Amino acid sequence: MRFHQYGGPEVLRVERVPRPEPGAGELLIEVDVIGVTLPVIRLTRDVPGDGGAPLPRTPGGEIAGRVAAIGPGVTGWRIGQRAAGPALAGAYAEFAAVPAPFMAPVPDEVDDLAALLLTRSGQVALGALRAGGFGKGDSVLVTSAAGGVGHLAVQLSVALGAGRVTAAVGSADKAEFVRSLGADHVVTYDREDWGDPVDVVLDGVGDDVQAASLRALAPFGRLVCFNAVGGQVDTNELRMHSRAVIGFAMAHLAGRRRDVYDRHQRELWELHIAGRLRPAIHAVLPLEEAANAHLILEARANRGKVVLSPRKSPAGK
Repeated sequence: MRFHQYGGPEVLRVERVPRPEPGAGELLIEVDVIGVTLPVIRLTRDVPGDGGAPLPRTPGGEIAGRVAAIGPGVTGWRIGQRAAGPALAGAYAEFAAVPAPFMAPVPDEVDDLAALLLTRSGQVALGALRAGGFGKGDSVLVTSAAGGVGHLAVQLSVALGAGRVTAAVGSADKAEFVRSLGADHVVTYDREDWGDPVDVVLDGVGDDVQAASLRALAPFGRLVCFNAVGGQVDTNELRMHSRAVIGFAMAHLAGRRRDVYDRHQRELWELHIAGRLRPAIHAVLPLEEAANAHLILEARANRGKVVLSPRKSPAGK
């Protein structure tokens, strides 16, 4: 699936191209399932400036599948081994060449759909929670709480001992879903009162929602921004209320704190195998319906993850 010009979902088209070969330090993954993300969708709409990615381009995203070939210099992997992780480009395809450090071996107890979420969305959710200095008993507010990262952040907050978890969503019809994940309190973005102040906010939305989230912080509270939208912050307002804003990008954790990143991945596997972390799938669509998948996310209509598959049916384990 590629796009030859920037624009909306309509620019995506299916094409047959040569199978990629893994370069030095890369693995070639035979892709079973692909996770769709809003940051990737936004990249299809943005016309790059100087140094922008050349077109045509295949979108990135999370992938899960099996190792089909091993590039020069890569050790510790075998052909046919299950793997999952983020692909910065080339994910919407039957085969994707990705840097080996991006991929995590998948335990036998974890199916491909769960692995898909836990190796990217789970890493973002847990990394953001820890970046916010979360401690047992803290109150947590999660925006975009029904989304791919947000629904895992709600569950992780509960599993790690939050005193109270508030889920913020765009519409009331998502309330039952986020309550089923363990949220104690649900608010919609248009409400004036978001309830009692919280210690930690995980913001996956930005803009006006970020501003409202800042107002929901208690003194010494921390807002962690992991969205790709951002927003304006008045540092004097932060000072007056003793609040803090922290930016989090998973790439930095993986590249500069690899021991922490690997420890988080083990923790995510263990929580899932123990039944305390349940990735939710909104829909699994054929790769040819990638445009529909983009429409679902842009409308923020999803409850959990929207997934594409180049196979007739995902292989699972």
